[in-house]
Amino acid sequence: MPSEIEAKRIITETFQEFDEVKFKHFIVNLLNEANEEKALQCQGKYIKDAFKPYIKQYKRLCQYTDPEGNVLDVLTVHLVKESSLERARTMQRNFVADYLKSRGSKSSALVAYYTDNKEDWRFSFVKVDYKLIETDEGKYKPTEEFTPSKRYSFLVGIHEPNHTAQQQLISLVQDDKNNPTLDDLEKAFNIESVTAEFFNKYRDLFIWTKEEFDRIIEKDKLIKDDFEKKGVNTVDLAKKLLGQIIFLYYLQKKGWFGVSRDGEWGSGSKGFLRELFEKKHELYNNFFNDILEPLFYEALRIDRNHDDSYYSRFNCKIPFLNGGLFDPLNNYDWVHTDILLSNELFSNDNKTKEGYTGNGILDIFDRYNFTVKEDEPLEKEVAIDPELLGKAYEKFNAIRPDNFQEYLRALKSGKKGEESKFNKQYGVYYTPREIVHYMCQQSLINYLFTELNGINAYEQMGNAQYSMLDNMVKKGQLDLTITHNTSPEILKEDIEKFVYFGEQLIENEEIALLKEQKITEGKQKSTDYISLLPVSISKYADIIDQKLSSITVCDPAVGSGAFPVGMMSEIVRARNALNPYIKTGNRSMYQFKRACIEHSLYGVDIDHGAVEIAKLRLWLSLVVDEDEINNIKPLPNLDYKIVCGNTLIGFPDNWESAITKEIESLKDAFTNETNPTKKINLKKQIDGKINLRYQNSLKNFGYEVNFDFRTVFSEVFSNKAGFNIVIANPPYVTSGKITDIKPALKKVYSSFYCGTADLYTYFIQKGIALTNSTGCLCYITSNKFMRASYGKNTRELLTKKAAPIIIIDFGELPVFEAATDPSIVLVSRKVMPNGNFTAITIKTEKEIANISNVVKERGFIMPISALSIENWILENQRVLTLKEKLKQKGIPLSNLIKGQLYRGILTGFNEAFIIDEDKKNNLIAEDRVGGR
Repeated sequence: MPSEIEAKRIITETFQEFDEVKFKHFIVNLLNEANEEKALQCQGKYIKDAFKPYIKQYKRLCQYTDPEGNVLDVLTVHLVKESSLERARTMQRNFVADYLKSRGSKSSALVAYYTDNKEDWRFSFVKVDYKLIETDEGKYKPTEEFTPSKRYSFLVGIHEPNHTAQQQLISLVQDDKNNPTLDDLEKAFNIESVTAEFFNKYRDLFIWTKEEFDRIIEKDKLIKDDFEKKGVNTVDLAKKLLGQIIFLYYLQKKGWFGVSRDGEWGSGSKGFLRELFEKKHELYNNFFNDILEPLFYEALRIDRNHDDSYYSRFNCKIPFLNGGLFDPLNNYDWVHTDILLSNELFSNDNKTKEGYTGNGILDIFDRYNFTVKEDEPLEKEVAIDPELLGKAYEKFNAIRPDNFQEYLRALKSGKKGEESKFNKQYGVYYTPREIVHYMCQQSLINYLFTELNGINAYEQMGNAQYSMLDNMVKKGQLDLTITHNTSPEILKEDIEKFVYFGEQLIENEEIALLKEQKITEGKQKSTDYISLLPVSISKYADIIDQKLSSITVCDPAVGSGAFPVGMMSEIVRARNALNPYIKTGNRSMYQFKRACIEHSLYGVDIDHGAVEIAKLRLWLSLVVDEDEINNIKPLPNLDYKIVCGNTLIGFPDNWESAITKEIESLKDAFTNETNPTKKINLKKQIDGKINLRYQNSLKNFGYEVNFDFRTVFSEVFSNKAGFNIVIANPPYVTSGKITDIKPALKKVYSSFYCGTADLYTYFIQKGIALTNSTGCLCYITSNKFMRASYGKNTRELLTKKAAPIIIIDFGELPVFEAATDPSIVLVSRKVMPNGNFTAITIKTEKEIANISNVVKERGFIMPISALSIENWILENQRVLTLKEKLKQKGIPLSNLIKGQLYRGILTGFNEAFIIDEDKKNNLIAEDRVGGR
């Protein structure tokens, strides 16, 4: 068995510049019994047409059969372009999936993707899930049935640290006695354990940074006075500093920093921050005061395009980023104060418990791989992605200057669950990735189905039509129009296939269209390539794209931005899937994202820190696809797209003002303004006009307003009369903790108000009100409204003024780390009282990870009429019929005891008294075996 030192050496040597010999040596140690006799090499005509533009050659180095009989191939794939390593990820995954399906329906492969420049490469585990179907002969065979492949990857090479790969793979490399199963290999590519480890270190750095700021303030009156005057506290300052540094760690991977004066963007150092600390660009006494503050608030904040972005202090080019992240917190005076944070906070020689040298911010960050690409359902990188910022927000949200010491005591107590108490106070829980993906996809499917099957064209009536009405239309009356329904009438199944799998089919569609053209021109007689995208989608590609580009989405409890980022991902992927059928305009991923961020996405949160994190994630997602390397565009200003405010307390309906048009005009100018002075002036004008609207709210309504949707997002309501999609995870705050805002809630929500209702119920009412007449609402929220007496108004709202589409009850499953009893509710504003919806109760945690397929396989249809205002019970038609039969023939117990019904002993352990069919049969069988 290799020692730990030897195993680390093997991994370290392998994950440098790609070397096939070293990679094969690593694989032999990883898999133990790999069969090298199964090697093969393919290139040229042996590569399918769909992949020839991207794949130069591929090899199968060996084949491996795990202890459970599963076969895995080990491949190397030589990519044509260096950019393909980062950009053509879908193609890479599709290529290996196609290879596996054409080789006897194998399910998995370990793959090394590399280019001519072998410095950086990708080590991936690709998996295809097959469904077994029974043949006519009674045998079972695997079929893919449009189940796309999944890929888990380490990005490795000379510019990437291998700490994470060592942590994840070392035990498998060391073990030469037990052969790993495919499950063991998949677990080695699990990102969750990496994220958890990094977060704990990030939390420790936050505490240290906050305490460093405290130390400085106590010693320097000038800084203390400035911070007090500007309302700067050290908790928010520490959060912002770590956010700024981590943002730069993501960006330095693109080679945008430290570019020589005559160099091209992308040629800069990928370890620029470490170089700054090591004084390779500028000498200094204090790293934060002399280097980081000028970098943040001068180099990255001020436009120097007139001098080709050259920054003389560091003697290199630094891109102008704009956006607000690099504005000083509350505009504190960084120029005239000396904030001398200890240099050791950033890097030092302290020994860690794991045996590494250095526990400063740069030391810790340098050990991890960073990826700007947020995790997607089919593409997961074993690296720190921007979602970590959301999880950090969840953990840190409850921390304030006045409870920081209490937070430290909770951590030091070592008691499980103590830290989560802070979250419970504010009701903030981070939505798991799988749930976010599912909700975003379902919302988009419903939007497209509604919009594409309800398109009306309007034509002014002519004289011939008027003559039919005789004298009914008199002079001076409004003109009449004829409505023509020009709906494409696209099946929901086609839209689902498009949203789920469209991007996976791009290469196939492009080649199929090319082959079809050659056949038409007589250059080719036939082809094996056929279009796999539904005809209804390709036929109406232009209309679908227009609907995707004009969609409006709002998260009224935006938190750290998981849903806006998730919705953007689905919208962009869908538009990208249409590219083979639309050849006009700039249809790059960057343009899709920028348009979506600037025109489609909106969010509100009561917490300022949440808003900043949400904006940061959107900026990062945009930067990853910046494709004009010689013309890096400044980030858009999002101050009036992702906004801090109270979602629930706004103006009454119809409280309109002409000033909103002035605000809209100023906001348009502000979005892409880059000059700091002009930005400040525009912001002052906008805020001044908005605050003018708010200033008399207490006098006019009896409550104060600090945010109003129709004022700040007026363009959505003037153009569309509301949002197409409202999607959120509303705060979990109980009735007893909102006593201070109940008077305002009572005034705002009048007949809907209930004194015992939890906060989330008002978010449901507000969300419905924010959608337009055909919009939809998709929430993951508490399931208690389904049965609690305080939920009666909510139940009535969701069945009388909306139409349920999907209702998922998670029962008591721990979907969130610190909360229970959630449910997903997807409803449409198109009221259909006689319609049906899909219902399901999720039974196990394992089902959450595969929620889309579970709903498809186990979900059952219920009539909306079965949802009683008194309570909601999700049951199939057979059970509902039986209940109705019992109700008709039985006598209610209350009739026999004259209403004197009381509670006895209560237990929350329902599983002891309520059993399913399998459990019942097992208990009966046990009785029979025992002779009872």
